[in-house]
Amino acid sequence: MTTHVKRAFKYRFRPTDAQAAELSRTFGCVRKVYNLALEARTVAWQQRQERVNYNATSAMLTAWKKTEELAYLSEVSSVPLQQALRHLQGAFTNFWQKRAKYPTFKSRKRSRKSAEYTSSAFRFRDGSLTLAKMDQPLDVVWSRPLPDGSVPSTVTVSQDAAGRWFVSILCDDRPTMPAPVNAAVGIDVGITSLVTLSTGEKITNPRHERKDRERLAKAQRELSRKAGGSNNWAKARLMVGRAHARITDRRRDFLHKLTTRLVRENQTIVIEDLTVRNMLKNRTLSRAISDASWDELRSMLEYKAEWYGRDLVVVDRWFPSSKLCSACGALRGKMLLNVREWTCACGTTHDRDVNAARNILAAGLAVAACGDGVRPQRSTPGGQSSVKQEVVPPPRTRAAAPLRS
Repeated sequence: MTTHVKRAFKYRFRPTDAQAAELSRTFGCVRKVYNLALEARTVAWQQRQERVNYNATSAMLTAWKKTEELAYLSEVSSVPLQQALRHLQGAFTNFWQKRAKYPTFKSRKRSRKSAEYTSSAFRFRDGSLTLAKMDQPLDVVWSRPLPDGSVPSTVTVSQDAAGRWFVSILCDDRPTMPAPVNAAVGIDVGITSLVTLSTGEKITNPRHERKDRERLAKAQRELSRKAGGSNNWAKARLMVGRAHARITDRRRDFLHKLTTRLVRENQTIVIEDLTVRNMLKNRTLSRAISDASWDELRSMLEYKAEWYGRDLVVVDRWFPSSKLCSACGALRGKMLLNVREWTCACGTTHDRDVNAARNILAAGLAVAACGDGVRPQRSTPGGQSSVKQEVVPPPRTRAAAPLRS
């Protein structure tokens, strides 16, 4: 069982004008270095079939600083620039191992504004955080304390589209392990009900984006009327960012409370392996699917299950959870999305979502018991042949990523 985990604690802070200017320059330099290194690696591969590594780009950074055109790179801390090169190296590693697409250039308008400082570029003493190239500590709103005796390893400073400043402090933590329980739950995600549990409980989808759609649309209309690049345009753009931030914050808060409850109340949690990216191609449902944020729900379940010593089992995406009778095992034929209840040949009437959650739980428990793929029977009690389906064994548990709160 995991006793120590890397955990990030995120706080808001209010920089002085001088600190805001320094951080803004740092964000710009980080973006510039990342794009220059990406261009150099791309050209080297296309022209010479050469893979440029981190050490080579680090040497390039030293040379860039000595040029008249890029001399301003020396005015900011060198650590965030080196970290940008390390992040690019990680992006290429994921690309070569076919875990991600080819890295793309950072945009001034659309890319996230952030800079990462390692322990050599910040000082943390007595609850006071001071970054390199700054004379005063940051005015951090310490909404919760750091773990006792923790020593921060990295600090990531960021600014969102709403103009808010955040600092994320990564350190070792020992989560308080909840008492072991014997309960297990299967989860079926949806749009009307965000999650349906195998216990029969349905948790309504708050639809945060739909509730604030009018506010967001009004802000976007105001932005469209402003001259691009003007001061009024910048103010209107900030209002759009705040509307998006309100939606995002409320959604994340709801998902955190839901996933924490599920992890604390159950020892085994079983979910489906959904391809959300493909599902978003459905123009009718794409907006509702994005608002439901199933990927973020799964991500939270993954790292919280590891933190608290719970088991997360993922069922194969092709498992017919909705069409399989949880009472007799009969497999029904094609079932449209508007069919919310159906009656099996055995006489059992099913709620579509509850039946799916129960089948997901049964499949996940079978995987946990035998540790291998599980196949439903090839023929139903009615004699009709069923398509072979498999349930994948549980994947390795993913470590808690940085910037988690």
